[in-house]
Amino acid sequence: MSTDEELKATVRDLVQEGKGILAADESQPTIAKRFQPVGIESTEENRRAYRSLLLTAPGLGQYLSGVILFEETLGQKADDGTALPLAAQRQGIVPGIKVDKGTTALANAPGDLVTQGLDGLAERLRGYKALGARFAKWREVYPVSARNPTTLGMAVNAEVLARYAAICQEQGLVPIVEPEVLLDGDHSIERCSEVTEAVLQAVFHALQRHKVVLESMLLKPSMVVPGKDCARKAGPEEVARETLKVLRRSVPAAVPSINFLSGGQTPAQATANLNAMNAASMRAPWGLSFSYARALQQPVLDAWRGRPENVKAAQEALCLRARLNAAARKGQYRPEMEPAG
Repeated sequence: MSTDEELKATVRDLVQEGKGILAADESQPTIAKRFQPVGIESTEENRRAYRSLLLTAPGLGQYLSGVILFEETLGQKADDGTALPLAAQRQGIVPGIKVDKGTTALANAPGDLVTQGLDGLAERLRGYKALGARFAKWREVYPVSARNPTTLGMAVNAEVLARYAAICQEQGLVPIVEPEVLLDGDHSIERCSEVTEAVLQAVFHALQRHKVVLESMLLKPSMVVPGKDCARKAGPEEVARETLKVLRRSVPAAVPSINFLSGGQTPAQATANLNAMNAASMRAPWGLSFSYARALQQPVLDAWRGRPENVKAAQEALCLRARLNAAARKGQYRPEMEPAG
């Protein structure tokens, strides 16, 4: 199979009607923060047991087409000895890998950040692919203030995302491009809309400069929402309206799927907002789906708490959350579908 055919096959497997992607790619510091409130120590065995719980949840493949893993997870095994990427594949879930190395301050752009990890990326991708990964993900973040993101910050971050995506496609892995406009701050939804539009336009100009094949990538953006400290909140219909307006202005129709991140929203908020977008976007040129981390996993952690006797309940919580988002993917979610209490 040629590289081009390989990329097209992976996109077909990822972009399935009514399915989304689970982001289970937390770095060790991040997973430790997730574990701490529910009393779980972040040991290698606990991380393995948790990721095994996720990937072996019965029936999960009905709602998920892909899973983004952390590097450690690619080499770990499920409780029955199956390699975790293979455990995902057996459910029809395509394994992918987070490949960026975290953020650092961007010189001459106070307040802006840039993500590291391009050095040696092609070689790392070849190793990940040998372990079963078929797609990759790279995240750039954009803090919002009166002066951020700067023009320099947007240009540099777009360039890094485009270089990553081009390297991925060269190696036969589908790139997920993730520009996240951060929720932190008191900015309005109008300010978020302005920033998101500028960010996405910079990203797609860079992708085209680097000759990235848009049909063989996925976009993982943040939704257009007010900052978490903004006094005026926004309901699902307003979030959908503002997000779709920005996407139509900025994202070429060639992109097959837009898989939103949840970005600090509660599980129910993320599902309701996704549902509103699909209910309002009958003529959208791209699929509108999800690639959630905490919005899928928080109910799982609350149920599991590191105890073997809670595995079944935790897996049921994951499948319920995935099923609700699969319904939202079709515009068929209703708040009364949420669990009582």
